[in-house]
Amino acid sequence: MSAFDVVVIGAGPAGYVCAIRAAQLGMKVALVDKRVMDGKPALGGTCLNVGCIPSKALLESSHKYAEAVHGLGAHGVKVGNVSLDLTAMQARKAGVVNQLVGGVGMLMKKNKIEVVSGEGVVEAVGKVRVGDQILETKHIVIATGSAPVELPFAPFDHDVIIDSTDALALDKVPDHLIVIGAGVIGLEMGSVWGRLGAKVTCVDMATRPVAIMDAALGEAAKKVFEKQGMDFVLGAGVKSITVTGKKAKVVVDVAGTEQVIEGDKVLVSVGRRAYTAGLGLEAVGVEMDKRGVVQVDTHYATNIKGIYAIGDAAPGPMLAHKGEDEGMALAEILAGQSGHVNYGAIPWVVYTHPEIAGVGMTEEEARARGEVKVGKFSFIGNGRAIAVNETEGFVKVIADAVTDEMLGVHILGHNASEMIAEAAVLMEFKASAEDMARCCHAHPTMSEAVKEAALAVAGRAIHA
Repeated sequence: MSAFDVVVIGAGPAGYVCAIRAAQLGMKVALVDKRVMDGKPALGGTCLNVGCIPSKALLESSHKYAEAVHGLGAHGVKVGNVSLDLTAMQARKAGVVNQLVGGVGMLMKKNKIEVVSGEGVVEAVGKVRVGDQILETKHIVIATGSAPVELPFAPFDHDVIIDSTDALALDKVPDHLIVIGAGVIGLEMGSVWGRLGAKVTCVDMATRPVAIMDAALGEAAKKVFEKQGMDFVLGAGVKSITVTGKKAKVVVDVAGTEQVIEGDKVLVSVGRRAYTAGLGLEAVGVEMDKRGVVQVDTHYATNIKGIYAIGDAAPGPMLAHKGEDEGMALAEILAGQSGHVNYGAIPWVVYTHPEIAGVGMTEEEARARGEVKVGKFSFIGNGRAIAVNETEGFVKVIADAVTDEMLGVHILGHNASEMIAEAAVLMEFKASAEDMARCCHAHPTMSEAVKEAALAVAGRAIHA
């Protein structure tokens, strides 16, 4: 039996960051996780092992391949016959994951955090069982992440009907990949295999990809992806998926008309669910909703004293960086400090090419609250974008019509994932569009388009 100040169950971004911050603040911490790789703890959760990191590795590799095949000629670079070595590409991805998993392990040692390998179960208030071991603690943190949602009429067979983890590990480029769900995961995985030669068809009930994003952004993104060869069947409900041999037939309903789509892989990416089953939470009385999401207050505390939840296991967007910030905030709260997260300034990104990113309200959300001003600037007017041949997309800034406070910033363009950080920082401090417009941006950079969009809020864009 071991005694700790904090026991964190789940070593994903929320859990391991919470553990590190708690250790920095002088607490004795144990981190419990059941994932193993080559007989050793594979810390980092879904994000590092089979999510954010490996998908970005494959996105980068597939982009380089597509650029070599289609894009270098515009720069005067002539190449011979380009061929794909998928085995080497997958090996590089695995190397990236292994390096970062090892890095998290080193951070645990550096911060004197005890890593306990196995499935953690809340035995009682202040007690976590891992196999035959009981960990006694003042605080239990649930940070167990999420898992892919399965269609009840078409369960994963992990061969033809696959989830996102399977899609990261294919050893052959599909002839026709059917993606159910044109959200973030669907678009990213569709982009990877489309660049490598697969025909990709995205099916979604919504009328545009990533329906939660700003409407103008979504419509523009759809056109870009269609130019890249991706097909969309939107406003479509999936009626059935049948597998015969190594082929699948997907029947969809579009405005009362049935369509049949046939392919050799069906990626189901219709969302994720909180991974909270089997943790013993019901037995100790922790309140959860019908989807298994643990209900918490503003300090991440559940209805049971001493038990907390963060990350995908708790309410809110299922984003790794949201979980990280909650992990830090909770650790500081447990130490008597005033940790907090501003949920109105959490950015999101789709790592396609071009990238899509946003922070704050969409124009539709902002207009539902009151009068707004909108500034927009296209990358076709940006010198750096033209120089590097990345002119697709635009920046959109939404500001309050009276106060000029920035309410939302949305970007479709090359390196949008990095440019959105500026907007998130300024919105954290409730800056105005004028504040952003007055910030001097280096020239020539893609980020000048952000400044121009802010200027455009007041009709003052220079290069438009």
